[in-house]
Amino acid sequence: MPELRRMASLMPRVTSRALAMRPESRRILFVAAFVAIVGATVLGAGVAYLGDALTHASREAMSRAAFFGGLGAFVAAVLGVAAVPVARRMLIARADVQLVEAASPLHPLIKRLMIEAPGTYTHSLAVASLAEAGADAIGADPLVARVGAYYHDVGKLRRPCYFFENLADGENPHDLAKPSLSALIITSHVADGLHLAEEYELPDRIVDVIREHHGTSLVRYFFHKAAQADATVAESDYRYHGGRPSSREAALVMLADGCEAAVRALKQPDAGSVATAVRFVIDDKLQDGQLDSAGMKEGDIPVITETFVHMLVNMLHARCEYPQTITGPRKEAYADQHREPSRS
Repeated sequence: MPELRRMASLMPRVTSRALAMRPESRRILFVAAFVAIVGATVLGAGVAYLGDALTHASREAMSRAAFFGGLGAFVAAVLGVAAVPVARRMLIARADVQLVEAASPLHPLIKRLMIEAPGTYTHSLAVASLAEAGADAIGADPLVARVGAYYHDVGKLRRPCYFFENLADGENPHDLAKPSLSALIITSHVADGLHLAEEYELPDRIVDVIREHHGTSLVRYFFHKAAQADATVAESDYRYHGGRPSSREAALVMLADGCEAAVRALKQPDAGSVATAVRFVIDDKLQDGQLDSAGMKEGDIPVITETFVHMLVNMLHARCEYPQTITGPRKEAYADQHREPSRS
Protein backbone atom coordinates (compact mmCIF):
# COMPACT_ATOMS: atom_id res chain seq x y z
CA MET A 1 0.00 0.00 0.00
CA PRO A 2 1.30 3.51 -0.81
CA GLU A 3 0.53 4.75 2.70
CA LEU A 4 2.45 1.90 4.31
CA ARG A 5 5.44 2.71 2.12
CA ARG A 6 5.01 6.32 3.15
CA MET A 7 5.17 5.36 6.82
CA ALA A 8 8.34 3.39 6.21
CA SER A 9 9.94 6.41 4.55
CA LEU A 10 9.15 8.52 7.62
CA MET A 11 11.17 6.34 10.00
CA PRO A 12 14.67 7.60 9.02
CA ARG A 13 13.45 11.17 9.47
CA VAL A 14 12.09 10.38 12.92
CA THR A 15 15.29 8.61 13.95
CA SER A 16 17.49 11.48 12.80
CA ARG A 17 15.34 14.01 14.61
CA ALA A 18 15.41 11.98 17.79
CA LEU A 19 19.16 11.44 17.81
CA ALA A 20 20.58 14.53 16.12
CA MET A 21 21.60 17.66 17.95
CA ARG A 22 22.53 20.97 16.36
CA PRO A 23 26.09 22.23 17.00
CA GLU A 24 24.70 25.33 18.73
CA SER A 25 22.71 23.15 21.10
CA ARG A 26 25.75 21.02 21.88
CA ARG A 27 27.88 24.08 22.67
CA ILE A 28 25.20 25.51 24.94
CA LEU A 29 24.88 22.15 26.70
CA PHE A 30 28.65 21.87 27.27
CA VAL A 31 28.90 25.40 28.68
CA ALA A 32 25.89 24.81 30.92
CA ALA A 33 27.39 21.51 32.09
CA PHE A 34 30.74 23.13 32.97
CA VAL A 35 29.09 25.99 34.87
CA ALA A 36 26.77 23.59 36.70
CA ILE A 37 29.61 21.25 37.77
CA VAL A 38 31.92 24.05 38.97
CA GLY A 39 29.10 25.88 40.70
CA ALA A 40 27.78 22.78 42.44
CA THR A 41 31.28 21.79 43.62
CA VAL A 42 32.10 25.21 45.07
CA LEU A 43 28.66 25.56 46.63
CA GLY A 44 28.76 22.07 48.16
CA ALA A 45 32.21 22.56 49.61
CA GLY A 46 31.32 25.99 50.96
CA VAL A 47 28.14 24.78 52.61
CA ALA A 48 29.95 21.84 54.25
CA TYR A 49 32.79 24.07 55.50
CA LEU A 50 30.37 26.68 56.85
CA GLY A 51 28.31 24.03 58.60
CA ASP A 52 31.29 22.62 60.43
CA ALA A 53 32.55 26.11 61.30
CA LEU A 54 29.25 26.95 62.94
CA THR A 55 29.45 23.78 65.02
CA HIS A 56 33.04 24.64 66.11
CA ALA A 57 34.56 21.55 64.52
CA SER A 58 38.32 21.18 64.14
CA ARG A 59 40.09 22.46 61.04
CA GLU A 60 40.83 18.88 59.95
CA ALA A 61 37.16 17.90 60.28
CA MET A 62 36.08 20.99 58.38
CA SER A 63 38.52 20.26 55.56
CA ARG A 64 37.37 16.63 55.34
CA ALA A 65 33.71 17.68 55.33
CA ALA A 66 34.36 20.31 52.66
CA PHE A 67 36.18 17.76 50.50
CA PHE A 68 33.44 15.13 50.66
CA GLY A 69 30.72 17.80 50.33
CA GLY A 70 32.35 19.16 47.20
CA LEU A 71 32.91 15.64 45.83
CA GLY A 72 29.28 14.73 46.41
CA ALA A 73 28.08 17.93 44.75
CA PHE A 74 30.42 17.29 41.81
CA VAL A 75 29.11 13.75 41.30
CA ALA A 76 25.51 14.92 41.59
CA ALA A 77 26.10 17.70 39.06
CA VAL A 78 27.77 15.33 36.60
CA LEU A 79 24.94 12.82 36.85
CA GLY A 80 22.35 15.56 36.50
CA VAL A 81 23.93 17.11 33.43
CA ALA A 82 24.53 13.68 31.86
CA ALA A 83 20.85 12.90 32.26
CA VAL A 84 19.76 16.00 30.31
CA PRO A 85 20.59 14.79 26.75
CA VAL A 86 19.32 11.29 27.56
CA ALA A 87 16.00 12.67 28.77
CA ARG A 88 15.87 15.02 25.79
CA ARG A 89 16.34 12.20 23.32
CA MET A 90 13.80 10.00 25.06
CA LEU A 91 11.18 12.76 25.06
CA ILE A 92 11.75 13.71 21.42
CA ALA A 93 11.74 10.10 20.32
CA ARG A 94 8.50 9.47 22.18
CA ALA A 95 6.80 12.48 20.60
CA ASP A 96 7.87 11.42 17.12
CA VAL A 97 6.86 7.82 17.74
CA GLN A 98 3.41 9.04 18.73
CA LEU A 99 3.18 10.96 15.46
CA VAL A 100 4.22 7.96 13.39
CA GLU A 101 1.74 5.74 15.23
CA ALA A 102 -1.01 8.27 14.52
CA ALA A 103 0.01 8.38 10.84
CA SER A 104 -0.47 4.64 10.36
CA PRO A 105 -3.38 3.66 8.09
CA LEU A 106 -4.07 0.95 10.68
CA HIS A 107 -4.87 3.52 13.38
CA PRO A 108 -8.47 2.85 14.51
CA LEU A 109 -9.56 6.44 13.92
CA ILE A 110 -8.11 6.46 10.40
CA LYS A 111 -9.88 3.16 9.69
CA ARG A 112 -13.16 4.64 10.91
CA LEU A 113 -12.68 7.64 8.65
CA MET A 114 -11.94 5.37 5.70
CA ILE A 115 -15.09 3.29 6.21
CA GLU A 116 -17.62 5.77 7.61
CA ALA A 117 -16.61 8.90 5.68
CA PRO A 118 -14.67 7.79 2.58
CA GLY A 119 -14.99 11.17 0.87
CA THR A 120 -13.48 12.94 3.86
CA TYR A 121 -10.73 10.32 4.04
CA THR A 122 -9.78 10.87 0.38
CA HIS A 123 -9.86 14.63 0.88
CA SER A 124 -7.62 14.30 3.97
CA LEU A 125 -5.01 12.31 2.04
CA ALA A 126 -4.84 15.01 -0.62
CA VAL A 127 -4.60 17.75 2.01
CA ALA A 128 -1.82 15.80 3.74
CA SER A 129 0.24 15.64 0.56
CA LEU A 130 -0.16 19.39 0.01
CA ALA A 131 0.60 20.32 3.62
CA GLU A 132 3.70 18.13 3.77
CA ALA A 133 5.04 19.53 0.50
CA GLY A 134 4.44 23.05 1.75
CA ALA A 135 6.19 22.28 5.04
CA ASP A 136 9.20 20.88 3.21
CA ALA A 137 9.33 23.97 1.03
CA ILE A 138 9.33 26.54 3.87
CA GLY A 139 11.26 24.55 6.49
CA ALA A 140 8.33 23.73 8.78
CA ASP A 141 7.74 20.28 10.32
CA PRO A 142 6.49 18.03 7.49
CA LEU A 143 5.61 15.16 9.83
CA VAL A 144 3.30 17.30 11.96
CA ALA A 145 1.76 18.87 8.85
CA ARG A 146 1.03 15.50 7.24
CA VAL A 147 -0.35 13.78 10.34
CA GLY A 148 -2.34 16.87 11.31
CA ALA A 149 -3.94 16.85 7.87
CA TYR A 150 -4.93 13.21 8.27
CA TYR A 151 -7.03 14.10 11.31
CA HIS A 152 -8.09 17.70 10.64
CA ASP A 153 -11.61 16.72 9.55
CA VAL A 154 -12.05 13.67 11.77
CA GLY A 155 -14.96 15.38 13.53
CA LYS A 156 -17.04 14.82 10.41
CA LEU A 157 -17.43 11.23 11.54
CA ARG A 158 -20.31 12.31 13.75
CA ARG A 159 -22.47 13.50 10.82
CA PRO A 160 -20.68 12.45 7.60
CA CYS A 161 -23.74 12.81 5.36
CA TYR A 162 -23.89 16.57 6.04
CA PHE A 163 -20.57 17.20 4.30
CA PHE A 164 -20.47 17.51 0.56
CA GLU A 165 -17.57 15.13 -0.11
CA ASN A 166 -19.55 12.26 1.50
CA LEU A 167 -22.82 12.88 -0.32
CA ALA A 168 -23.82 10.16 -2.74
CA ASP A 169 -26.13 10.90 -5.62
CA GLY A 170 -29.37 11.99 -4.08
CA GLU A 171 -30.82 14.58 -1.75
CA ASN A 172 -28.65 17.13 0.03
CA PRO A 173 -29.84 17.39 3.67
CA HIS A 174 -28.89 21.07 3.73
CA ASP A 175 -31.58 21.81 1.15
CA LEU A 176 -34.21 21.21 3.84
CA ALA A 177 -32.39 22.96 6.70
CA LYS A 178 -32.15 26.60 7.68
CA PRO A 179 -28.81 28.26 6.91
CA SER A 180 -28.20 28.87 10.62
CA LEU A 181 -28.66 25.17 11.41
CA SER A 182 -26.48 24.13 8.48
CA ALA A 183 -23.72 26.49 9.62
CA LEU A 184 -23.96 25.11 13.16
CA ILE A 185 -23.60 21.54 11.88
CA ILE A 186 -20.67 22.46 9.65
CA THR A 187 -18.73 24.37 12.32
CA SER A 188 -19.37 21.75 15.00
CA HIS A 189 -17.07 19.26 13.29
CA VAL A 190 -14.14 21.05 14.95
CA ALA A 191 -15.48 20.44 18.47
CA ASP A 192 -16.46 16.88 17.50
CA GLY A 193 -12.92 16.32 16.25
CA LEU A 194 -11.47 17.51 19.54
CA HIS A 195 -13.65 15.04 21.45
CA LEU A 196 -12.45 12.19 19.23
CA ALA A 197 -8.84 13.34 19.58
CA GLU A 198 -9.17 13.15 23.35
CA GLU A 199 -10.88 9.77 23.18
CA TYR A 200 -8.15 8.30 20.95
CA GLU A 201 -5.31 10.13 22.77
CA LEU A 202 -3.87 11.90 19.74
CA PRO A 203 -0.65 13.93 20.21
CA ASP A 204 -1.05 17.51 21.41
CA ARG A 205 0.28 19.07 18.20
CA ILE A 206 -2.31 17.17 16.18
CA VAL A 207 -5.04 18.33 18.56
CA ASP A 208 -3.90 21.91 17.90
CA VAL A 209 -4.21 21.38 14.15
CA ILE A 210 -7.74 19.99 14.54
CA ARG A 211 -8.74 22.99 16.67
CA GLU A 212 -7.17 25.63 14.44
CA HIS A 213 -7.51 24.35 10.88
CA HIS A 214 -10.48 26.65 10.17
CA GLY A 215 -9.43 29.42 12.54
CA THR A 216 -12.26 31.93 12.78
CA SER A 217 -13.11 31.71 9.08
CA LEU A 218 -16.53 32.55 7.72
CA VAL A 219 -18.83 29.78 6.45
CA ARG A 220 -19.45 31.81 3.32
CA TYR A 221 -22.02 29.68 1.51
CA PHE A 222 -24.55 29.58 4.32
CA PHE A 223 -23.84 33.16 5.42
CA HIS A 224 -24.67 34.48 1.96
CA LYS A 225 -27.68 32.19 1.77
CA ALA A 226 -28.94 33.58 5.08
CA ALA A 227 -28.12 37.18 4.09
CA GLN A 228 -30.29 36.90 1.00
CA ALA A 229 -33.30 36.26 3.23
CA ASP A 230 -32.28 38.60 6.06
CA ALA A 231 -29.84 41.46 5.47
CA THR A 232 -29.37 41.97 9.23
CA VAL A 233 -27.90 38.52 9.85
CA ALA A 234 -24.75 38.65 12.01
CA GLU A 235 -21.55 37.47 10.37
CA SER A 236 -20.19 36.28 13.74
CA ASP A 237 -22.94 33.62 13.86
CA TYR A 238 -21.45 32.04 10.75
CA ARG A 239 -17.82 31.87 11.81
CA TYR A 240 -15.75 29.05 13.30
CA HIS A 241 -14.59 29.44 16.90
CA GLY A 242 -11.52 27.21 17.02
CA GLY A 243 -8.92 29.97 17.20
CA ARG A 244 -6.54 31.12 14.50
CA PRO A 245 -3.55 28.90 13.62
CA SER A 246 -0.76 29.26 16.16
CA SER A 247 1.87 27.37 14.12
CA ARG A 248 3.02 27.19 10.54
CA GLU A 249 1.94 23.56 10.38
CA ALA A 250 -1.65 24.41 11.37
CA ALA A 251 -1.64 27.27 8.87
CA LEU A 252 -0.44 24.93 6.12
CA VAL A 253 -3.26 22.51 6.85
CA MET A 254 -5.75 25.41 6.75
CA LEU A 255 -4.46 26.61 3.39
CA ALA A 256 -4.17 23.12 1.92
CA ASP A 257 -7.70 22.31 3.09
CA GLY A 258 -9.17 25.37 1.41
CA CYS A 259 -7.12 25.05 -1.78
CA GLU A 260 -7.87 21.36 -2.29
CA ALA A 261 -11.62 21.92 -1.85
CA ALA A 262 -11.63 24.95 -4.16
CA VAL A 263 -9.73 23.18 -6.92
CA ARG A 264 -11.89 20.06 -6.65
CA ALA A 265 -14.92 22.26 -7.34
CA LEU A 266 -13.49 23.50 -10.65
CA LYS A 267 -15.24 22.17 -13.73
CA GLN A 268 -12.11 22.41 -15.87
CA PRO A 269 -9.04 22.31 -13.59
CA ASP A 270 -6.35 23.48 -16.01
CA ALA A 271 -3.13 25.12 -14.84
CA GLY A 272 -4.51 28.65 -15.08
CA SER A 273 -7.73 28.01 -13.19
CA VAL A 274 -5.88 26.02 -10.49
CA ALA A 275 -3.42 28.88 -9.94
CA THR A 276 -6.27 31.40 -9.73
CA ALA A 277 -8.18 29.28 -7.20
CA VAL A 278 -5.11 28.74 -5.00
CA ARG A 279 -4.24 32.45 -4.97
CA PHE A 280 -7.83 33.37 -4.15
CA VAL A 281 -7.95 31.02 -1.13
CA ILE A 282 -4.59 32.12 0.24
CA ASP A 283 -5.27 35.84 -0.30
CA ASP A 284 -8.65 35.47 1.39
CA LYS A 285 -7.09 33.90 4.50
CA LEU A 286 -4.44 36.61 4.61
CA GLN A 287 -6.94 39.46 4.30
CA ASP A 288 -9.16 37.87 6.94
CA GLY A 289 -6.24 37.82 9.38
CA GLN A 290 -6.27 34.04 9.78
CA LEU A 291 -2.46 33.74 9.47
CA ASP A 292 -1.53 36.61 11.80
CA SER A 293 -0.54 34.32 14.70
CA ALA A 294 0.95 31.44 12.68
CA GLY A 295 4.56 32.66 12.76
CA MET A 296 4.90 32.79 8.99
CA LYS A 297 8.24 34.12 7.78
CA GLU A 298 8.85 36.60 5.02
CA GLY A 299 8.67 34.82 1.70
CA ASP A 300 6.71 31.81 2.99
CA ILE A 301 3.44 32.70 1.23
CA PRO A 302 4.83 32.87 -2.34
CA VAL A 303 6.65 29.58 -1.80
CA ILE A 304 3.50 27.91 -0.45
CA THR A 305 1.45 29.25 -3.35
CA GLU A 306 3.88 27.96 -5.95
CA THR A 307 4.16 24.59 -4.23
CA PHE A 308 0.41 24.11 -3.96
CA VAL A 309 -0.18 25.08 -7.59
CA HIS A 310 2.48 22.66 -8.79
CA MET A 311 1.12 19.83 -6.62
CA LEU A 312 -2.53 20.36 -7.54
CA VAL A 313 -1.88 20.66 -11.27
CA ASN A 314 -0.04 17.34 -11.18
CA MET A 315 -2.64 15.71 -8.93
CA LEU A 316 -5.48 16.67 -11.27
CA HIS A 317 -3.77 16.27 -14.64
CA ALA A 318 -5.80 14.86 -17.49
CA ARG A 319 -5.36 11.25 -18.57
CA CYS A 320 -5.44 9.82 -22.05
CA GLU A 321 -8.83 8.69 -23.27
CA TYR A 322 -9.15 4.91 -23.36
CA PRO A 323 -10.71 3.31 -26.45
CA GLN A 324 -14.29 2.12 -26.15
CA THR A 325 -14.89 -1.57 -25.41
CA ILE A 326 -15.27 -3.59 -28.58
CA THR A 327 -18.58 -5.44 -28.73
CA GLY A 328 -19.07 -8.74 -30.53
CA PRO A 329 -16.91 -11.85 -30.79
CA ARG A 330 -13.24 -11.34 -30.01
CA LYS A 331 -10.64 -12.91 -32.23
CA GLU A 332 -7.27 -14.03 -30.94
CA ALA A 333 -4.82 -12.42 -33.32
CA TYR A 334 -1.57 -13.88 -32.09
CA ALA A 335 -2.00 -17.40 -30.69
CA ASP A 336 -4.54 -20.15 -30.12
CA GLN A 337 -5.16 -22.03 -26.85
CA HIS A 338 -2.03 -24.13 -27.46
CA ARG A 339 0.05 -20.93 -27.78
CA GLU A 340 0.67 -21.62 -31.46
CA PRO A 341 0.82 -18.66 -33.84
CA SER A 342 -2.46 -17.72 -35.43
CA ARG A 343 -2.69 -18.54 -39.14
CA SER A 344 -5.51 -16.15 -39.87
